[in-house]
Amino acid sequence: MTAAKKKILLNAFNMNCIGHINHGLWTHPRDTSTRYNTLEYWTELAQLLERGLFDGLFIADIVGVYDVYQSSVDVPLKESIQLPVNDPLLLVSAMAAVTKNLGFGLTANLTYEAPYLFARRLSTLDHLSRGRVGWNIVTGYLDSAAKAMGLSEQVEHDRRYDQADEYLEVLYKLLEGSWENGAVLNDPQQRIYAQPDKVHKVEHKGEFYQVEGYHLCEPSPQRTPVLFQAGSSDRGLLFAGRHAECVFISGQTKASTKAQVDKVRASAVEAGRNPEDIKVFMGLNVIVGATEELAWAKHAEYLSYASAEAGVAHFSASTGIDFSQYEIDEPIQYVKSNAIQSATKHLQNNDWTRRKLLEQHALGGRYITVVGSPQQVADELESWIAETGLDGFNLTRIVTPESYEDFIELVIPELQRRGSYKTAYDDGTLREKLFQREAHLPEQHTGSTYRR
Repeated sequence: MTAAKKKILLNAFNMNCIGHINHGLWTHPRDTSTRYNTLEYWTELAQLLERGLFDGLFIADIVGVYDVYQSSVDVPLKESIQLPVNDPLLLVSAMAAVTKNLGFGLTANLTYEAPYLFARRLSTLDHLSRGRVGWNIVTGYLDSAAKAMGLSEQVEHDRRYDQADEYLEVLYKLLEGSWENGAVLNDPQQRIYAQPDKVHKVEHKGEFYQVEGYHLCEPSPQRTPVLFQAGSSDRGLLFAGRHAECVFISGQTKASTKAQVDKVRASAVEAGRNPEDIKVFMGLNVIVGATEELAWAKHAEYLSYASAEAGVAHFSASTGIDFSQYEIDEPIQYVKSNAIQSATKHLQNNDWTRRKLLEQHALGGRYITVVGSPQQVADELESWIAETGLDGFNLTRIVTPESYEDFIELVIPELQRRGSYKTAYDDGTLREKLFQREAHLPEQHTGSTYRR
């Protein structure tokens, strides 16, 4: 008897802005990303993704601006490199209202969010979406954000994770421990909505946070939203092993991606969890056509609108290195910084030049790009899953919404035909859909220890 194929998980990767990953494509005549500040843009996208049975819409975010390249925001403003950028959490209510199954992975920077009020926002969205919310935990990496929020400079990398550990402890106390199961009676005859002996004050006195109060919300369907995280440094992996349920990585080769996936799964085991307790997603570009020739023609068309310089300007902010100061073939010197550790590691051999970076960012970003017919794309996606241990992909937009429309029309049916993609949504919350288990954090997750 043949074993069932592993089903590929799929998020649409997006951001509440014009230019997200593949920069310059906002100038393409079929791109609609300048409508990002309308509700219709997001509700239409949510309905499209649900038709394609996407597991979720993963919405990135930044606080601050990309002002490292040329020591200015000139290029980010001209090319709209994640500037302007609107709040991602405010989109969910509208999208949840027009869908029933699509999940929402929402990025929020804990460094600048008070945990007490943030817990209320998460619970509110989890209620309104009937349990379809995930939180992408980030600690930030931009000095421009730190200065905008009143700090003299960005907090040191590993120190940010120390703060994040305590932040999660506060959230678990609020979301898991403040209201017991059964606290809500909702009994008009007895005039008792919630039972006082089942609602508890949180008293937290830590190094970073002092919190004394009751969680303001009754328990939502998931209590704690699905926890996403993207750190791949040693300290980030330690954090992921303890807290993350989904980890987002940026892979360049199958061998290096497999090594990353193995490290993530090992981090879960070290934290007393099962290796499969973390789903691992990789960012990916897909350009598909009815035939290989049509796909490559579309690729060439997209390249003519892309901005490699904008992509390098974005990467400058990720590494903390101003690449504009180098001559086109001058070796770029690695500099340790408080920026994204996985991005700076990319440069440690000092064998990169600005020309090489511009070539890598030809499509405006540096994610792996799969180009081909539906059969070729499906072959490649299956190969990445089989050879690396990945669970799924965060599919970027190149031209919006065309990138998602093409994938749904051409690739999804091919994957379904092969048994590699679901043909219907499972019932339940986002956590239940992703893991085929209960709506709440499982017993082996550290957050479950804070329940009454």
